[in-house]
Amino acid sequence: MKPANPTGANVFQSVKEVETHAKTRMEKVLSGLQHALAVIRTGRASVSLLDPIRVDYYGTPTPLNQVATLHVPEPSLITVQPWDVTQINAIEKAIRSSDLGLNPSNDGKLIRVPIPPLTAERRKELVKHLHAVAEEHRVGLRNVRRDANEAIKKLAKDKLISEDDERRGLDEIQKLTDSYMQKVDQAAKIKEKEVLEL
Repeated sequence: MKPANPTGANVFQSVKEVETHAKTRMEKVLSGLQHALAVIRTGRASVSLLDPIRVDYYGTPTPLNQVATLHVPEPSLITVQPWDVTQINAIEKAIRSSDLGLNPSNDGKLIRVPIPPLTAERRKELVKHLHAVAEEHRVGLRNVRRDANEAIKKLAKDKLISEDDERRGLDEIQKLTDSYMQKVDQAAKIKEKEVLEL
């Protein structure tokens, strides 16, 4: 049984527990990155592009995909079919006032959102933003590594593990960090290729 810990920090009994906890946290960093990359625009239409948009639905800011059906009928068009037609103007306004630079139009039943091609300058800005997002998540991974290393050193200091176990544990955490860093770099590379694709 784990001893009570008044500080609220995790109390680990073994290197394995530290590794498992670190892996879980790194997994969260990676899924955070994937979510952040999904909303970065590429030259192609994608419904995830509209993920950040909230519609004022009877006074409640509601995600767009919870008030309408989204489709990509062609590479440069997203259609938005409101479930409640009376909300069509609120939905169109939310899309127009988002910082995505989109210009939707509606025919009373359906909203069409043409996705304009990206300019070379806009692509460069997006790649720069993408690099910043990736770096932010690399820092997240390094923070997890630091916490895990401190936890392992504490186990050694408290004589719960041997020096050999400590060394092995620190090596494992470094290998884990390297593998997640590669995943971040890989995801960023793929997204950058999509952004630069004409």
